[in-house]
Amino acid sequence: MLSRAAWSRLAEPADAVAGALVAHLGAPAALEWVVDAVRDPARAMRGQALEPLGTRVAADRLMEGVARWAPRLDRLDPRRELRVLERFGGALLVPGDARWPAGLAALGAEEPFALWVRGEPDLAALAERSVALVGARASSAYGDHVAADLAAGVADRGFSVVSGGAYGIDAAAHRGAVAGGAPTVAVLAGGVDRFYPPGNQDLLRRLADGAGAVVSEVPPGSAPFKQRFLARNRIIAAVSCATVVVEAAWRSGALSTARHAARLLRPLGAVPGPVTAATSTGCHALLRDGAAVCVTDAAEVAELAGPYGGAPPEEDSRERAPAPARAARAVSRRRVPAEVEALGERPRQVWDALPTRASAGLDALARTAGLAPGELLAGLGALELHGLAAQEGGRWRRVRSGARGEGSGTSRS
Repeated sequence: MLSRAAWSRLAEPADAVAGALVAHLGAPAALEWVVDAVRDPARAMRGQALEPLGTRVAADRLMEGVARWAPRLDRLDPRRELRVLERFGGALLVPGDARWPAGLAALGAEEPFALWVRGEPDLAALAERSVALVGARASSAYGDHVAADLAAGVADRGFSVVSGGAYGIDAAAHRGAVAGGAPTVAVLAGGVDRFYPPGNQDLLRRLADGAGAVVSEVPPGSAPFKQRFLARNRIIAAVSCATVVVEAAWRSGALSTARHAARLLRPLGAVPGPVTAATSTGCHALLRDGAAVCVTDAAEVAELAGPYGGAPPEEDSRERAPAPARAARAVSRRRVPAEVEALGERPRQVWDALPTRASAGLDALARTAGLAPGELLAGLGALELHGLAAQEGGRWRRVRSGARGEGSGTSRS
């Protein structure tokens, strides 16, 4: 358990290279191997224990992983983070625990190393008969009403509700479940010691105090970066019997949850909205592309999840096999400043790690971003070249839109 807690800090969520290494060697041995690889990479790569892993993970990808994880090794202290969790009355779950949601195994190498939980620790029981209700943060009154109504309706039918604890549709779904007397699970992108967003603190505290559970795959003290929001969406889709997108604009992050549900061959539904509403264009795209089925009330959501709240029959799964490809066309890109997004994945990760107000040194940025020093410097260079980051005395900061040169239109994320 301690080694898995360490891995949840060492590697970023959905790091498939780390997942394959842990699955192959076991968490404790994998951790020891990384320490050895940092000291003597050539000797570590010659170890016979890694030979079967080579069929799944190329050596260069493995060493790139070591370079990503190394900056976090010297400050790794899972016992300290477990003490923080204990102060909040929380629990740490790992695969093999009877309370671990079985659906997470479908993620393969991207399965979380551990789950940090406040509230009801038996996530397996909560997930056994559950529905994910997700949608836009900037929701409409229509979307909020539908989300709350669906949540209360499936609660009456014995389902728990899973969502992301965010503003808008997520919050409405959690509140609807609480009003319906059903447990509800919020999967966060940051640590469970800091409820985010701030405006939902009372709601999330209510879940942690008995109305359900607040869950994260990253340890206490972890900040909720954009990449972590996207990564946590795979957990929402994997633990739930079905996913319903209640309201989503064309570039809503909720569509990434839909993509994960389709990839996992889980039932996927979408709620139609007014054809003139920009807040429903993402839902309409899912319906038009055949990635989701239309749902309009709680009875249809319950039917989508199956008569027992389980996975669909095997023949239904075969019928839905093309869905991931269809859903991928409907899923939006990341919601980041356009100029940052255009630079590619690494600069986006560095942008997320840069402080919004202060500045940070290279070591701190490498630990925060989970990147190797070379990758970090390349990302910083790209951002600096485009006037999106600046260096002062060896420390880096974001450049605000108002402080950049003529023609700047990038806003802070």
